Amino acid sequence: MNGVTYLTTDELSARIRYTPATIRNQLKDNVLIEGKHYIRPFGGRKILFLWEPIEVDMKLGSTDSVAMPVAIE
Repeated sequence: MNGVTYLTTDELSARIRYTPATIRNQLKDNVLIEGKHYIRPFGGRKILFLWEPIEVDMKLGSTDSVAMPVAIE
């Protein structure tokens, strides 16, 4: 085994608490990148998500500071 955890959309949904539809329609290709966060085994339509890179990027996102615009009167 190569140390990568492969997850279906439903399994990923249970781990990150997003619905499968949200993963497919909003996260895939906007946040989750093919080849980094998910693969299509054997060139097919089925998608398998790679847990470890997703987990790393989720943690990075939570430590980034986001600047909030301040209204000056």
